[in-house]
Amino acid sequence: MSTVEQIEAAILKLSPQELSQLADWVLDLDEQSWDEQIERDIVAGKLDFLAQEALLEYEAGNCRTI
Repeated sequence: MSTVEQIEAAILKLSPQELSQLADWVLDLDEQSWDEQIERDIVAGKLDFLAQEALLEYEAGNCRTI
């Protein structure tokens, strides 16, 4: 049995409360990973085109106050 299969089998044995705690933990882990990837992309300049596009739209008057 692989590690993933062992984890899956253990998850099936969790109480509803434990499953909820695990789900929250997994979501937090995923969000943290996403945030770290965005930070790396910003530092690497991969998102510069989005900032440039936003500035061009603003300068062209294609925005409104919210």
